[in-house]
Amino acid sequence: MAFGRDRGGFGGGGGFGGGSDAPKPVKIGDEIDVTIEAVAAKGDGIAKKDGFVIFVPGAQLNEQIKIRIKDVKARYATGEKVE
Repeated sequence: MAFGRDRGGFGGGGGFGGGSDAPKPVKIGDEIDVTIEAVAAKGDGIAKKDGFVIFVPGAQLNEQIKIRIKDVKARYATGEKVE
């Protein structure tokens, strides 16, 4: 038996991931204060807003910064430091 959309598998409206239709806690242009919780393999800082992952290039672990959201995807967003 296949593990797919009809069985609540990866993607789609049910099951793992919740699909891309779920409302996002950020939108392009938002400026928010975040704490960098981790650093990704490629060096980007990782912050979260209501559990939604935001990658911030050039940010350091435990840094508390203001960021501007530049792009929002189904499962993550990217932001930049606001000077």
